[in-house]
Amino acid sequence: MFDYLGVLISIILGLALTHLLRGLSRLIHMRRTIKPYWVQVVWTFNIVLYVLAYWWGMYWWKHQAAWTVQQFFFLISYATVVFMLGSMLYPPETPSDLDLERHFFDNRKWFFGIQLLAVLLDIPETLLKGVGGLRAVPTEYVVVMPLFIAIAVTGLVTANRKVHAVLAPAWLILMLGYETLTSLDKIVS
Repeated sequence: MFDYLGVLISIILGLALTHLLRGLSRLIHMRRTIKPYWVQVVWTFNIVLYVLAYWWGMYWWKHQAAWTVQQFFFLISYATVVFMLGSMLYPPETPSDLDLERHFFDNRKWFFGIQLLAVLLDIPETLLKGVGGLRAVPTEYVVVMPLFIAIAVTGLVTANRKVHAVLAPAWLILMLGYETLTSLDKIVS
């Protein structure tokens, strides 16, 4: 069953990566007309990293012997939310006069609201793997998740550019630290 589910999750997350990488590519190709915003570019790297970490973490589910339709829909819903998160950073079509700072703040509430939802969905997903004996919940998870939630809530409620200049690098450092300190790099077949 996991192979069947894994293909669909891979497609959804692949679309998220495609959208994000295409957005970065457009920044290069349209560099004379698009006004970049460094915070938004850092968030692009953050979400690429998040998508890849989520994709990697899904592999633990391959050890699940029996599946319910609820588990199937839950994991597909989580993947869809992650796709939506990535889709908030770049518009589907790129106007030649795109101001990415304005675009970021126009979509800020959607971006951080969906980010908050993604982080909140990660909690039961991780706990289900722990309860199912697929992966122990890392002790660092208990520290990291409230910080991810705090970043998402802060980004959701404030439009202060100085605060956002701290949130994006803080998230990156937090994610890299978590991935380095946990067993995310160790999946046993």
